[in-house]
Amino acid sequence: MKSIELIFAAILLTLIVCRANADYEAGVNAAFNGDFETAFQEFSIAAEAGLDVAQYNLAILYFTGQGVDQDFELAFKWTEAAALQGHINAQFNLGSLYFDGNGIDQSNTHGIDWFESSGKAGHSGAAFALAEMYQKGDRVSKDLVEAHAWAAKAIGNGHEDGLILREQIEEDLSPSQLSQARRLFARWQIQPSSPIDSDQQ
Repeated sequence: MKSIELIFAAILLTLIVCRANADYEAGVNAAFNGDFETAFQEFSIAAEAGLDVAQYNLAILYFTGQGVDQDFELAFKWTEAAALQGHINAQFNLGSLYFDGNGIDQSNTHGIDWFESSGKAGHSGAAFALAEMYQKGDRVSKDLVEAHAWAAKAIGNGHEDGLILREQIEEDLSPSQLSQARRLFARWQIQPSSPIDSDQQ
């Protein structure tokens, strides 16, 4: 009996996912044609069904006020929902929301955490931003070893200015610090990235 129940549950889940994807695609088409009200409706349905990319796009509509009244708290809610599922662009945006205090209490600590999660998962902008922050001591304590490692990560993630930044940072590093930075970057390369648990927020 339990096997039959599991089969029906799996079928239902598949149908929900398929419907969510269809709603999301309808939302994308509507947004492409400038119909943001329809896009909002379609993204909302898919987001409620748990589709991370729909949650991400719904958050953007709430943040920009396109197709719906601007609402930073709901923008935060849906950005966080997508980020917790591992959507790296949502993780980057969530970090920005924390940095700016949009829809949530301002927190550099949480902002850094989400930028790091996004950067380690492959977001070039997050990695580059962290490299600059650690280089300058902006929002974090200045740490050129971290800065160099994040610049290397930005290069690996495809940021076009990552190499220039890494070379600038390298000029201020001792041989020992450079070795530390390279070991740190190598450790990140072999560690699987994972989104931050909601209980940590």
